[in-house]
Amino acid sequence: MAKRLFVGNLTYSATSAQLEELFSQVGKITSLNLITDKFSGQSKGFAFVELTTDAEADEAIKKFNNFELDGRKMVVNEARPQEKKDSSGGDRRYDKPRSW
Repeated sequence: MAKRLFVGNLTYSATSAQLEELFSQVGKITSLNLITDKFSGQSKGFAFVELTTDAEADEAIKKFNNFELDGRKMVVNEARPQEKKDSSGGDRRYDKPRSW
């Protein structure tokens, strides 16, 4: 499995088609996920891209990190694993036992 790339600092008008056209220059895209607001459908300014090989992913980082797209310099690097969120839903200040 190839590296998953984080693509950030995108304009809110960026589209999946734009990113697909761009990243297909360095290799075959296995997945592309432009993150959008669930209510408005507008881009949140970042995406995740996977290419078929690590070599293609490395080439994409070299070629597109600081690449200007629609007047903004993209940030492209290897994605980090998602951090687990606290699912308790409570206020962390009161999650600890009280000593009264």
